[in-house]
Amino acid sequence: MIIDLHNHTILCNHAEGSIEEYIQSAIAKKIDIFGFSDHAPMNFDEAYRMSFSEMDTYEKDVLHVKEKYKDQIKILLAYEVDFLRGYIDERVLKRNVDYFIGSVHYLGSWGFDNPEFIGEYRTKNIDEVWEHYFEAIGAMAKSGLFDIVGHLDLIKVFNFLPKKDVRLIAKEAIKAIKKANMSIELNAAGFRKPVGEQYPSNPLMELISEHDIPITFGSDAHALSHIGYQQEELREIAKAYGYKKCATFESRDRILVNF
Repeated sequence: MIIDLHNHTILCNHAEGSIEEYIQSAIAKKIDIFGFSDHAPMNFDEAYRMSFSEMDTYEKDVLHVKEKYKDQIKILLAYEVDFLRGYIDERVLKRNVDYFIGSVHYLGSWGFDNPEFIGEYRTKNIDEVWEHYFEAIGAMAKSGLFDIVGHLDLIKVFNFLPKKDVRLIAKEAIKAIKKANMSIELNAAGFRKPVGEQYPSNPLMELISEHDIPITFGSDAHALSHIGYQQEELREIAKAYGYKKCATFESRDRILVNF
């Protein structure tokens, strides 16, 4: 079974292609379960997400294709929510969805994965940056608000890597994820970025598998060409760390299926 739970729409203002085109592409690539998890609205950096007034449209459009293509593919409805204290909104958390992806894209006001702000890496101690990032991941897990950890080590996007062993940096966050009963996605977007590898890295996959944390898969598609991108590679990585099942969701209930 091919699962792809992390995909965006044009409502986030930095993706292209229609919802229906995404589904047609997913069907052509023999994806069995396809989740839309667009960037949830938030009163912060609004240029990179839908507005609160667009949530109904987003959900209506996803549910429309869910019904239209129900005999060809299973479609899920979700949001990717930025974990940013003071900005996570109950209007999002109360929505009737299949799952929430929790992601860290900001350290304070610094959008560290935005190429516009890449220069800040050179002004900081890289190990401290990574430590602060994984502290935020741990806090996100402890919040109990989300079902899936999005792109666990996104902080590596521009290939600014720590000198310290990443497993030591991430170990407390991994424990928090395990305690929160969350799943972690293998996300293909890293293959399309300067770092040139999946999220999470192989050393982190070692740690995740040691803690027996469920995994799932996501293209993190922002364009038609991203759908199903490197999915076979992701599955092979998961198998290499002993995984045979992955997570899917329905009304926020996790279901483990063979992949």
